[in-house]
Amino acid sequence: MGQLTLHTKLESLPPDLKKEVNDFVDFLLSKSKPVTKKPAKFGSAKGKIEMTDDFDEPLDDFKDYM
Repeated sequence: MGQLTLHTKLESLPPDLKKEVNDFVDFLLSKSKPVTKKPAKFGSAKGKIEMTDDFDEPLDDFKDYM
């Protein structure tokens, strides 16, 4: 589809549909931008993970296999 054809079709739309097309184009543009993540800092999860004292103990579910 040529740019002229697309422009002609857009111009023939009513204003409410032009806004909808504009919103959709903005959505597509935002979807195509790469998302940059900040690297995790060492120790940033400190205090968020807890291990119980019996973590290394055998599980009751596996008694038959030991």
